[in-house]
Amino acid sequence: MSIQYTQIVKTLPSSVPFVGPEAQERRLGKKFEARIGANESVFGPSPKAVLAITDEIGQAWKYGDPESFDLKHALAKKHNVAFENIIVGEGIDGLLGYLVRLFIEQGDNVVTTDGAYPTFNYHVEGFGGQLHKVPFKDDTEDLNNLLNKVRETKAKMLYVSNPNNPMGTLNSVNDINNLIEYLPTETLLCLDEAYIDFVPTELIPEISLNKSNVIRMRTFSKAYGMAGSRVGYGIAAKDLILNFEKVRNHFGMSRIAQVGALVSINDNKFISDVISKVESSKSRIAKIALANNCKVIKSFTNFVAIDCCENADFAKKVLESLIQQGVFVRMPYSFPQNRCIRVTAGLDKDIDLFEKAFPIALTESK
Repeated sequence: MSIQYTQIVKTLPSSVPFVGPEAQERRLGKKFEARIGANESVFGPSPKAVLAITDEIGQAWKYGDPESFDLKHALAKKHNVAFENIIVGEGIDGLLGYLVRLFIEQGDNVVTTDGAYPTFNYHVEGFGGQLHKVPFKDDTEDLNNLLNKVRETKAKMLYVSNPNNPMGTLNSVNDINNLIEYLPTETLLCLDEAYIDFVPTELIPEISLNKSNVIRMRTFSKAYGMAGSRVGYGIAAKDLILNFEKVRNHFGMSRIAQVGALVSINDNKFISDVISKVESSKSRIAKIALANNCKVIKSFTNFVAIDCCENADFAKKVLESLIQQGVFVRMPYSFPQNRCIRVTAGLDKDIDLFEKAFPIALTESK
């Protein structure tokens, strides 16, 4: 008798949510000259964090603190919450996997936006959940229709990203608060705020920890420039956070990552500088798009969605031309957002290359 996989696994494709730039480079047989497609921060981590990580390398023979004690306390202080309101994990991706494992069994209904973060969908399908997707409205997550779909399907979980990836749009504080107020108490809202560091403070909702059916996800992968270190965290009611202890990988966080994140939290000047550089780069990307008769979606993230003003086939050709020219970018995969390409903020030299390659890509795609 041969080994037997679960019935869920038998139904799943052997695929990953994203094809990484490294895989594309192997296919092309060359390195990208500009890596501005994965919403990483080309500005890197804080120099203070780099120094702390370098000093800690010699201790890599030790496991990381399974409680992430110091990092959790620092995060609790930053957000003015209790230590017990914080969960730390291997990026938001890792935390999403644990969260879905906590709540979703085979056949359970889950609601999300069509075209939103595919890694969340990957986890839901991996545990046998049934995804129900709602289209964007004006390139923004449609909270009213998402709420209607939750009620219709009696969903156990709702996923919302704010700001949104891949379009970079933002729902208002009032709209997020209304969503939470009218959300059924038996439905968990996973509010993915990976890009929240780029949002002005007055546009960020304050959510009471008395709301036991809400968890906010944050990351060190964007503004903090530590995507490769895999550090994410969640903020939620104490009971919800406590239940993560039942399923998480207690040695999933390396001590190197913990040290780097801990130092990064307090380097406010560095983060302010990064945010300023991102805004400057986004402004330049927008000008390039407009100069080439394209449109720009207003972004509250570290990337810009450029409307190529044609259909998805045209946008895909533009994308492929840019990749062939050594400029790594991505595009949304759902209609009608797939009329766009998505360009991450970059160094001047990166945007120089994009400025040169983009008109060529547009011309070749006609």
